[in-house]
Amino acid sequence: MTPFIAEIVGTFILMVLGNGVVCNVVLKGTKGNNSGWIVITTGWAMAVYVAVLIAGPYSGAHINPAVTVALAIAGLFEWSQVPIYIAGQFIGAMAAMLALWITHKDHYDATDDALGIRATFCNTPAIANNFRNLMTEILGTFILVFAVFYIVGPELSVGEQEGIIGLGSLGAIPVAFIVWSVGISLGGPTGYAINPARDLGPRIMHAILPLKNKGDSGWGYSWIPVVGPLIGGAIAALLYLAMQ
Repeated sequence: MTPFIAEIVGTFILMVLGNGVVCNVVLKGTKGNNSGWIVITTGWAMAVYVAVLIAGPYSGAHINPAVTVALAIAGLFEWSQVPIYIAGQFIGAMAAMLALWITHKDHYDATDDALGIRATFCNTPAIANNFRNLMTEILGTFILVFAVFYIVGPELSVGEQEGIIGLGSLGAIPVAFIVWSVGISLGGPTGYAINPARDLGPRIMHAILPLKNKGDSGWGYSWIPVVGPLIGGAIAALLYLAMQ
């Protein structure tokens, strides 16, 4: 599996399970309808775990343009690879929403809440305030990316030989807990996109797909879940470099 394919697959899984839990909670007639915010934040955390578990060995499981750009700023990733990774992330996110639309079409048709339908694709702020919404996305992504810089495998020294022990599936657990913490603590104002591909790719699909009662796609807000995470990731990278 190439890194490009791994980013497509990883982001696809992230979005199928992440926005899948939103579908389960929000859409009318599902088994999990109205099960609440804790279910959503837990589902997103587990989505990150599964995505990182699968894509990690092949691409490092960025599955987020803000992570990719931040790693490049910190000198830990080649800038020439950034467009390839981001393209894979957007393809995976958009393909995931096509899959969710197919599997949940009956529930989409039964739901007459346009904002609820849009919430299964992308974010809408609880209270619209561009400055504070932007600051929320910057802060949430800063915490995510800054913590990711410190997730490393344990080193092993045996005589003159040194190596890194891969944590395997356990390596994905810290990232899942970070996303869970950000969602529970900071997700209320904006829905915590903290990932440009996670919001913009599905928002494009919301505009394209023939959804009943879908309303508008919220393009006036769409720049915040893109710009905010990129700024937050960049700040995290610069602080990480300053602390070395």
